Amino acid sequence: MKLLIANRGEIALRIQKTARRMSIPVVAVYSHHDRDAQHVLQAGEAVLLPGENLSETYLNIEAIIAAAKKTGANAIHPGYGFLSENPLFSEACEREGIAFIGPSAASVRAMGNKIAAREAAVKLGVPVTTGVTGEPDFLLANYDKVGFPMLIKAAAGGGGKGMRIVRTPGELEQAIENTSREALNYFGDGTVYIEQFIEGPRHIEFQVLGDKHGNMVHLFERECSAQRRHQKIIEEAPSPALTPEVRKKMGESAVLLASSIGYYSAGTIEFLVDNDLNYYFLEMNTRIQVEHPVTEMTTGVDLVEEQIRIANGEKLRFKQSDLLQKGHAIECRIYAEDPFNNFMPSPGKIHLYREPAGQHIRVDSMEIKGKGMIHSAFDPMIGKLITRGETREDARSLMIHALSQYAVQGIQTNIPFLSGLVQHDSFIRNAITTRFIDDELENLIGHVKKLKTSVDPRIPLLAGLLESLKIKDEKKDSVWQTIGYWRNLPEPKLRLDGQEHQLNFISITPGKIKIRENNAVTETLLREDDSASCLILDGLSYSFHACADEKGVITVNVCGFQFQFERADMARPEHVDVFNAGELQTDRSNIVSPMPGKVIKVNVKEGEKVYKGQVLLVVEAMKMENNVLSPANGTIKRLHVKEGDTVDGSALLVNLE
Repeated sequence: MKLLIANRGEIALRIQKTARRMSIPVVAVYSHHDRDAQHVLQAGEAVLLPGENLSETYLNIEAIIAAAKKTGANAIHPGYGFLSENPLFSEACEREGIAFIGPSAASVRAMGNKIAAREAAVKLGVPVTTGVTGEPDFLLANYDKVGFPMLIKAAAGGGGKGMRIVRTPGELEQAIENTSREALNYFGDGTVYIEQFIEGPRHIEFQVLGDKHGNMVHLFERECSAQRRHQKIIEEAPSPALTPEVRKKMGESAVLLASSIGYYSAGTIEFLVDNDLNYYFLEMNTRIQVEHPVTEMTTGVDLVEEQIRIANGEKLRFKQSDLLQKGHAIECRIYAEDPFNNFMPSPGKIHLYREPAGQHIRVDSMEIKGKGMIHSAFDPMIGKLITRGETREDARSLMIHALSQYAVQGIQTNIPFLSGLVQHDSFIRNAITTRFIDDELENLIGHVKKLKTSVDPRIPLLAGLLESLKIKDEKKDSVWQTIGYWRNLPEPKLRLDGQEHQLNFISITPGKIKIRENNAVTETLLREDDSASCLILDGLSYSFHACADEKGVITVNVCGFQFQFERADMARPEHVDVFNAGELQTDRSNIVSPMPGKVIKVNVKEGEKVYKGQVLLVVEAMKMENNVLSPANGTIKRLHVKEGDTVDGSALLVNLE
């Protein structure tokens, strides 16, 4: 076998790891954005997919089949997303005599379409929520059969895309239109349907695995209730909510559903579970899941290897009675996004990247080597951090430590938010529902900020100071060398996150600082190795990562949080006040793009009167739609963009009069 991986980033690298262990040669495909990505550099061969848009590259069936034929690859693994649940792709592989590492096209059609999947579940007696399917006009005429609140969902959707909650009739028509457009953009199918929305449910899914000989097992469940915008950010196995009896029934339902369509390969049956542990079939994902590592960590089964063996026609190597859950695993998805700004995507250049390591810690990532780029054209996930313990508390405690060692600088990430979430009482008590993060976001943000303020400010201050001395030593003839250490200031002013601090220094030398506090002398030492720097203060050690940006600000990652450090005596390029630079302008007349992306909808015309809060445009970035709202009542004086335009961050979109 020679395997082409029709995907990118962390899942492409994850598949490569198993392929190498099985001595299978690997071919990568890539767009020009990914020319220097690790999934390209680590592959035996790589083929460029020409074009700018996803439809020309990772969604281009003809181009990927051509790459396989060109390199002699006789098997293709689609990963997740992109073409993984497109039956036309698996059919194209079959026509060309290429093994598709996944289910049959018939299975994808039977379960990949959410409407057809619901109908199959009803016939088998598996519980489903009340729903209505049909054309938009039919949905608008018959929505009362479902009642409010309701979910508008894309029939071909997945990954949290193409889904909206509607609570009043006035929202319905616009929600159907928006969901249909989003579904068409992401999945090539604008069909939507309505189903009952269960308030405060859990999202629990079962991993299934079937072969081409009719054998089917489940590998137990994953708890996926910690979500934002209908997308999972923390998953764990096993679910701490299920009883053995409910687990058994749900597992049997999952196997029944998958077996009924002759399913083979890895797949996932997703359920909603209410407070009384009643469960309802939600959908089936006919591919490997993002969160598959927690199942691997608790069952010992390599799901990618099993997919490859099944595609080769091998029988399953185990029966249901052979499978056991051992210990507990938790996965956190690391996203390039800003939780403090409504999870706004944060593409851009990474100045420093460091992953945690250690026993029972696993990282599936893009494997950025020190520096890298998160492009706005792709999903914002950087990687996945997984920890395992004998108990849930063991896995949770290790996750807190691992998150504190994960450093990504140059862009915003959700790492501090994840750290705060796994330390929140509701998570500890397993009181999380799918609405918890969205409903409690303000409180969660406050919780994260409180955790950050509990960090002794001396730690990031002294870490930043030691890093600044190291930079000065390493960069002779730089601005650091020119201005000298302290310009003879006995008590130099330091800035941490924009706030001035003052320490009483006795001596400052590279690698060692002495300060006086309450008539006592405290000595701080710096220890370094290949993985991290270590600050020793008051007899305790704190590992940290630090890096200066082009403005002279040193970002310090320590204790699970990120701090911005400045020395008042250090000149910055062109005398830029860093804490004022980059702040969002509040000029209501000139409306700018909140991020790099693509204008996918323009709702207004020049000369049109608009009201405060009206959606003027929709900018898509990193597979997320972002509404650009009018900051005030006024008139559209000039539009600077049209639908389809690509814009940079802070690009002028609209002049409002």
